Amino acid sequence: MHGEYKVPGGKLVVVDLEERDGRIADFHLAGDFFLEPDSALDDIDAAVNGLPVESDVAAIASAVRAALPDGAQLLGFTPEAVGTAVRRALVTAPGWRDFDWEIVHDEPLSPRMNLALDEVLTARVGDGRRRPTLRMWEWNESAVVIGSFQSYRNEVDPEGAARHGFDVVRRISGGGAMMMGANSIVTYSLYVPASLVAGMTFADSYAFLDDWVLQALRSVGVEATYQPLNDIASPQGKIGGAAQKRLANGGVLHHATLSYDMDGQMMTEVLRIGREKLSDKGTISAAKRVDPLRRQTGLSRAEIIERFTQTFAHLYGAVPGSITPDEYAEAEELVASKFATEAWLHRVP
Repeated sequence: MHGEYKVPGGKLVVVDLEERDGRIADFHLAGDFFLEPDSALDDIDAAVNGLPVESDVAAIASAVRAALPDGAQLLGFTPEAVGTAVRRALVTAPGWRDFDWEIVHDEPLSPRMNLALDEVLTARVGDGRRRPTLRMWEWNESAVVIGSFQSYRNEVDPEGAARHGFDVVRRISGGGAMMMGANSIVTYSLYVPASLVAGMTFADSYAFLDDWVLQALRSVGVEATYQPLNDIASPQGKIGGAAQKRLANGGVLHHATLSYDMDGQMMTEVLRIGREKLSDKGTISAAKRVDPLRRQTGLSRAEIIERFTQTFAHLYGAVPGSITPDEYAEAEELVASKFATEAWLHRVP
C-alpha cells in the first residue's frame, strides 16, 4: 500500500507498507523532508511496523514520537503527518490530480443563492453527478453570513446591520460570522468527494484543502500561513477563515472568506464581537482583527481572484466550468424552502 501527504506549507511525506494479520508490516517512510539524525528514519520505521491497522493518526504519531531519539529534528513534517500518510495508504486515498476539476466563476447572485448552491453542488459531487469543483463567489448585495450553530441575537446587531445595508443569512457550515460587503471580500467554495481527505483528521483537512490558496497568496507577495483550526493569516494580521460541512452522501463542502477591503469600525457596529472572542486572537480591538488584501498586495479584487484560479488550474489541471440550469433551479427551490425562511435564520435564537 502506498500513501502520500503534502504537509501544508511543508514537505511531502510518502509511506509504503503492507498489511499482515491485521498489523502494519514492511513499513518504509520517505519524502523530501529533513530529518536529523539519519538513524531516526529507522526508528520511525520500527515504531510504525507492527501497529494495528486500525490505529488512528494520534496513535501512530504517539508511537513515532516515543521512538525518536533525544534531540531529533523533524523539519517540514511532524509525527502527525506520518500518521496521516499511513491512514491515507490504508484507505487508498486519492490525490488532487486523481480527479477532473472544474473552476466556476459565474455572474453575481444573492447571498442566499450562493448558500443554496453550496448545498446543491456539494450534494451533487457526493452523488457523482458533478465533477469536483472550485467556485468563486460573486454577490449582488451585502450580507452577514452566520455559522450554522451561531446564535442570531448573540452574533448580530440588527440595527447596525440594517443601518449599513446588510441582510443576515445563515449557512450550513459551522464557524463564525462573515461580513460580506459588496466587493470587499474574496470567497470561494470547494466541493470535493470525501475520499480526497480520507485518513485525515478533521483539523488536518482544513489546512490540506487550503494549501493551494496559501501558494496563490505567496505568489502575490503575502506571506500567508494557516493558523489552526481555520484561520488564514499573514504577519500583518488575520486575512480570513474557512469552514466545512460534510454530507452523508460523501460530499464535502469547504469554503473560505478572505478580507479584501474591510471596514473594521463598521464590523464592530454590525457584529457583536465579545471579549472572549477577542482574547484568543491576542488583540484588544475588533477593528484590527481582519487585515485587508488590498493593502498587502496593491492588486484589485479581480486580479486576486484571477491569481487564485490560475494557481488552482496550474496545480490540479482544472478547467473552466459553469453552473447548469437545473442546478440553479434546485438552488432557487432551496432558497424558498430553507435559506429565506425565518425558521432557518433563527434555528439558534
